[in-house]
Amino acid sequence: MTSAALTVFWIAIAVVLYTYIGYPVVLFVCYGLVQVKRDLRYLRTRGERRRRELADDKLPTVTMLFAAYNEEDHLAEKLKNTLGLDYPANKLQVVIVSDGSSDKTNAILGSMNDPRFDILIRDNRAGKCAALALAVERARHNILVLSDASTVFAPDALRKLVRHFEDPDIGAVCGSLTFGYNAESGQTEGIYWKYETILRLMEARLGATLTPSGAIYAVRGEAYAAPSPDVLVDDILTLMRVRDAGYKVHYDPEAQAVDFPAASVAGEFRRRVRISTGSFRVLPALLRMKQSGFTPFAFFSHKLLRWLLPIFLAVAFISNLFLLQQPIYRAFLFAQMAVLLWAAIGFAFRDSLKRVRFSLLGYFIVAMNLAFLIGLLRSFAGRREASWQRVH
Repeated sequence: MTSAALTVFWIAIAVVLYTYIGYPVVLFVCYGLVQVKRDLRYLRTRGERRRRELADDKLPTVTMLFAAYNEEDHLAEKLKNTLGLDYPANKLQVVIVSDGSSDKTNAILGSMNDPRFDILIRDNRAGKCAALALAVERARHNILVLSDASTVFAPDALRKLVRHFEDPDIGAVCGSLTFGYNAESGQTEGIYWKYETILRLMEARLGATLTPSGAIYAVRGEAYAAPSPDVLVDDILTLMRVRDAGYKVHYDPEAQAVDFPAASVAGEFRRRVRISTGSFRVLPALLRMKQSGFTPFAFFSHKLLRWLLPIFLAVAFISNLFLLQQPIYRAFLFAQMAVLLWAAIGFAFRDSLKRVRFSLLGYFIVAMNLAFLIGLLRSFAGRREASWQRVH
């Protein structure tokens, strides 16, 4: 029993350490090597490395589309922001689908008189993917820009996104998302998102952008395949389908937008349960899709292992209980208990500690891993749920 527990423990610990530390280190080394190669090529050729923005007469026609459910708090600002985008009015269509909203969302949309806007009101909720599929049917242009009802684009974000479609091999372009945090989310989701953004930037330099910030990305029309209505996470599936169709995916950190995360760990927990449930449901389809270059390695290390990490954390803790005869394993157990205590203190005193740096990070990490474990169990349960709502 002790020998088996020892093997299981070290395998689990190795996976945890690799996922949080090892993969970022490997990624940084690969990123550095690729960057050096690009710099040397630039020194030899002095060729332009940045893709220039297009003049107005060269810009493609674009359809921006998003679904909304009970977005009265942010929708007016979103509409104002869209009207103010630096993009020729005669080349922009905006399709908005209200998916069974019961607040003032429909009234706000009804006040729009701009000819660029095509607004659809659904009486009953059918889910985000069903709403987006309806929006795509109304799209008149080949470049689709997907967003969320609460996301505020930088004035030049559309120009930054669409300039890359001059390359016929590019099927999707992902923008960069930042968040407007409050005291609690800034100490939890804010710290995590900085770490995640660094990983995404390095993966992008290696041609392995896995998941768009679903609030700001563009897809070539012929590369876009609408997900089925019961899909809960459409963004990663969309990007993988673009790759499967033979196109490249590009990330442009200069195409920027701001969104608003859940105000608390509890709200983010509910969102992560939904994301994890949807991720595990589409996993078989993702594994069947064509991947090349660094992408399969990045998907395994950054996505698959991250999704499965709660299992390895639980296995490490349980197997540790059979190894307490030696001091080193008592120290490992103590370290695990310390993290759980850190999380418990963060949960119990979250209102008092939310302005103390890193005090809530343990609570956030444990909660997010628990969310993915619940999502895994729900995915096996097979309950279909496609409706969504904004978390607070």
